[in-house]
Amino acid sequence: MNDSTKTIYQFDAINNKGETVSLSDYKGRVLLIVNTASACGFTPQYEGLENLYKEYQQQGLEIFAFPCNQFGKQEKGSDEEIKSFCDLTFNISFPLMKKIDVNGENTHPLYQFLKNSAPGILGTKNIKWNFTKFLINTHGEVIKRYASTTKPEQLTTDITRHLK
Repeated sequence: MNDSTKTIYQFDAINNKGETVSLSDYKGRVLLIVNTASACGFTPQYEGLENLYKEYQQQGLEIFAFPCNQFGKQEKGSDEEIKSFCDLTFNISFPLMKKIDVNGENTHPLYQFLKNSAPGILGTKNIKWNFTKFLINTHGEVIKRYASTTKPEQLTTDITRHLK
């Protein structure tokens, strides 16, 4: 099966508690998947992500934050330290996943799929920085990739267009 025939539902990920999460459990929901970091200039986007989640979760939005330490070593902490930081600083209620790689030979399979499905500018596949975002429709198809500089509140129109 090649990437063009797959949906995001083919993948599992590990949450911050070490539990396997099957993305197929989220069929029919709009997903926003973001690689995050605690010590980045874009870290305040956690607040915007939480606002989106509070506003649209009941209508079918799920957000998954995947911490990553590949950009400027801005996510050095353990999974427990990351969770503590997110709870204390931003009080996030959306799922926080286990720290992963989004580029290189240890790229998480989900991120390999996301990058192939929605390349960046000029067809580049690698993630450029923390807080790159991917929007997934209710059929598990990758709709769009957003740069780190795109603030969560700028995604509202695209998200609401795909909600039930």
